[in-house]
Amino acid sequence: MIKVLYGSRGEGMSRELCNMANERYVNAKGSVVVIDKDDKHIYDLDSGIRLINASEYHIEGPKMFSGFISGIAAQDHDLEAIYVLSFIKLIKHSVDSLEGMFDFFSDFSTRTGADFIIEINSDEKCPPFIERYL
Repeated sequence: MIKVLYGSRGEGMSRELCNMANERYVNAKGSVVVIDKDDKHIYDLDSGIRLINASEYHIEGPKMFSGFISGIAAQDHDLEAIYVLSFIKLIKHSVDSLEGMFDFFSDFSTRTGADFIIEINSDEKCPPFIERYL
């Protein structure tokens, strides 16, 4: 499953995503991971949730992010959900260039059973390939 929170900055999507991760963790049978551009939300998340500060890994684009996700899954065999904050800032690409990335998310989710919940801050119109995940 893929779910996208899409909107402009300041709409409360980060808080909503953190709340969703905390709610998921309460009944999770596997690991819940939150990927963010920094450690700002560390105190907003339950201590059992794995917060990854992606800025430490110098991710520069969708291909690197795909490899990053694959590495997380290789290390964590009971991965249940991946929450991604500030997705556009992490991969440093425009929203309309991410169709292949969402194909990867869909395939990965189908193969592993892990869900993706992704926050996208953008003032651009939501592309059609993302609309089905809103």
